Amino acid sequence: MKVVIAGGTGALGRRLADDLAARGHEVVILTRSPGSGRHRQVRWDGRGVGAWAAELPGAALVNLAGELVDRPPTRAGIALLTSSRVEPTRALAAAAAALDDPLPVWIQASTLAIHGDAGEQLLDEDSPPADGPPQMAGVARAWEAAAAQVNADRAVLLRTGIVLDRDTPALDRLAGLARWGLGGRIGDGRQWVSWVHIEDWLAIVRRVLEGGAGVLVASSPNPVRNAELMAALRRAVHRPPAPPTPTFAVRLGALVLRSDPALALTGRRAVPKRLLAEGFSFRHPHIEEALRDLLR
Repeated sequence: MKVVIAGGTGALGRRLADDLAARGHEVVILTRSPGSGRHRQVRWDGRGVGAWAAELPGAALVNLAGELVDRPPTRAGIALLTSSRVEPTRALAAAAAALDDPLPVWIQASTLAIHGDAGEQLLDEDSPPADGPPQMAGVARAWEAAAAQVNADRAVLLRTGIVLDRDTPALDRLAGLARWGLGGRIGDGRQWVSWVHIEDWLAIVRRVLEGGAGVLVASSPNPVRNAELMAALRRAVHRPPAPPTPTFAVRLGALVLRSDPALALTGRRAVPKRLLAEGFSFRHPHIEEALRDLLR
């Protein structure tokens, strides 16, 4: 199968490209700055239809394009998060609309942050998006709307939790806190964290390349509270219990690091209802084992 990946030079894109190529698929990466690499790269600007559209006929498309969310929730930051997702998606949709035949499958990345700060609510594919906050639900709603009517036989919307993988910002920052003796709960520690091991995320993408359509929660069946996550991290890196990080310190640290405190202080408790109903088997369903595997 030929698979075109938009956003294929990011952490997830690189992992997906390597995984698919190792299984015999032809991988093409759309990127603003083509360079040397394991896979063929084609230049695009992520804004309009260009010569890159010649790669689409008969190909599966995976759209991962978008800036990292770890930035201050300012008006400019939210605008960048939105445009970096919406503009490439619209360009891809316009190119697909001009094809004689629909794409066999379009896999559209999204995020469980579309549910905002969901508290104790148990979320699945049938749960409606939240109204805010704008840097979470607002960005995600616009992203999904841009891919609402695409020319594809199957369209799959992956609402993904935090993907845990080696040498990625999310896990590196959390593991670093634990190693530095700051691995206590964050805030009150009760906020839910929906997460997925990279190997399971890759397996989910492979599965939907072969079949399925509609919204799919791409997350472990066992979300954890922040306090449980941080305790598991401490055990994985062999550190003793640590004092909690109070909310005011999180907000102050976010200012210094130019980050968004809501990434640590809000949460979502999501379960992959469709995957479980279809018999999908998670290789790393529990946080303790998943972190030991990644941080050993």
